Amino acid sequence: MANQKIIQAVEELLMPITERKGLSIWDIEFVKEGPEYFLRVYIDKENGVSIDDCEEVSRELSDELDRTDPIEQAYVLEVSSAGMDRQLKKESDFLRYLGHEIDIKFYAPICGTKEMTAQLLGYQDGILAVRYDGQTIEIDQAKTASIRLAVIF
Repeated sequence: MANQKIIQAVEELLMPITERKGLSIWDIEFVKEGPEYFLRVYIDKENGVSIDDCEEVSRELSDELDRTDPIEQAYVLEVSSAGMDRQLKKESDFLRYLGHEIDIKFYAPICGTKEMTAQLLGYQDGILAVRYDGQTIEIDQAKTASIRLAVIF
């Protein structure tokens, strides 16, 4: 898959930059939206990501991408924080946020709904354990369209 190779190449260029700055890589996406391609890089830091962090990473990554030229087509580079409502995709994401409330969207209804807010109780082998409506249920991650941290004020 060409996109995976691009993402891997970008990650290799990005890792030394983020490590030097005390940041971590949350996610990398290379997507086509309409006629344009977007390279989206999401960064994270224990005490939050600043605009300066995003600008510095964007500038340094852009220089490295220009130098190594791993992407054939024209694209727009976007560097941002993972955000308060960050998407959870990897096992490490789920394990980091055990006990937190998450917003889940499904491809087809589960428990009579295509969207739910539930407490994340566990994660193993692609199966989420959540507390929803007073019950513990298991959900196959493959049946979800998106899983994000719930923003609760």
